[in-house]
Parts: sequence; C-alpha cells; structure tokens
Amino acid sequence: MFRLDGMNALVTGASGGIGSAIAIALAKQGARVALSGSNGQKLRAFREQLHEEHGGEHVEITCDLSNTEQVEELIPATLDTLGGIDILVNNAGITRDGLAMRMKDEDWHQVVSINLEAAFRLMRGSARPMMKARFGRIINITSVVGHTGNPGQMNYCAAKAGLTGMTKSFAQEVASRGITANCVAPGFIRTAMTTALDEKQTETINARIPMGKMGAGDDIGAAVSFLASREAGYITGETLHVNGGMAMV
Repeated sequence: MFRLDGMNALVTGASGGIGSAIAIALAKQGARVALSGSNGQKLRAFREQLHEEHGGEHVEITCDLSNTEQVEELIPATLDTLGGIDILVNNAGITRDGLAMRMKDEDWHQVVSINLEAAFRLMRGSARPMMKARFGRIINITSVVGHTGNPGQMNYCAAKAGLTGMTKSFAQEVASRGITANCVAPGFIRTAMTTALDEKQTETINARIPMGKMGAGDDIGAAVSFLASREAGYITGETLHVNGGMAMV
C-alpha cells in the first residue's frame, strides 16, 4: 500500500530539514522527485545523496521563490525534466519574526510572498497538466501556528492560515478531475533550528506537547506520502495535524 511508483513529484524547499525528509519519503515509495530550492549547490549534493541511498533518477531545479518569473517557470521546468507532474509539495517557507507594532512592511511582504503567493502560483501552474491527466496530489505544508496563532509571528501565521483556506478552495475547484489538495500542519519538529535551542528551551517546548517530545522529519514525510498516494484519493480539503497532541484541532 501507499506506493508511488511511476509518479513524478516536485518538492519546494527540498534541501531543508523537513523538505529533505519529504523528498526522501517520496523517493523511498518509488516517486521520481524534482528537488527545488534557492541553493543549487545544496540541491545538487542532496540529489546525489538521494540517488546513492535510495536510487531513482531525481533532478534538481534551482528556484528563488521570491522571484515571480522564476516561480512561474518552475512548473514548466518540472514538466520538461520529469515529463509530468503528479505530486506538488509546497514546503518552502521563511520567517521574519517580530511584534506587530515593530514589524516592517518588507518583513510582512517577504513572508507572504514566499509562503503564500508562491504556493498559489505553483498550484495554478500545476492545475492544467493535472487536469489533463485527471490525477494530481497537491500537499501544502502549513503549521500548527496557522491555527493557534503565535505572538511575534503575525506575518507567518497569516500566510499559513491563508494557505489552509486557499487549499480548501482549490480542492473544491479540481475535485471532479481526480485531483486532491490537502495540508500537513507540523508542530515542533526537530530540525537544525530546534537543535540549536538550549536544554531549558527544549524542556519548555516538550512540556507543551502531550507526547513529551518534538517530532521528526520522517513523521512529516510519512504524512505527505500517504496523502500523495492513490489510496488517499477520497481525502481532499483537509489538514492532517502532526504535532504530538500539542493542538487537537
């Protein structure tokens, strides 16, 4: 069950902690993956690692999601290199934290542009080839704070909440064509950012989680792989929360 053999996937932010875990999970289930990110050198090294450890003819496509022209070219580049697109994972995101009264306009615009607008453009670009194939899986990586809010992250929370609403609208538009659109909302996941926290900070976070620990990238990869599968074809417009019980939405 849940095999992805013969499917082509595009993952944005693929060289990051959660993004690489998603790409590995899809590759292990048989998908061919286009790895996208802004750092070509990191992407190339990760692609070579992915091929060596899990096989498959994967590709890397450098794209700066803050550049509208590059975003618009990403789906056509994926179609050219893979020959099709069955799975789109909008994972890339940035933070520019700050209290609302001190938040600069640029910090707002950058976060919304990359976390929300770029995802919209990629969803729109993938719609036509997926509709033609009468099959597609859109999976958007949101966040628990898009549902709960978080002080100092008004821009990030707004973008992630917007991504959830956008996913529901898209899901209704394309459901009759065999395309699903869902979200995966991670809680606290162990990444390079969280490993930099000191012991007291880690204990404070873990105390908020009923399972008493942060999740792993593999937990998000497994959720994405399931939603990308043919077996998940009757699930659309939903958000799968992966947060250890921190927020039971």
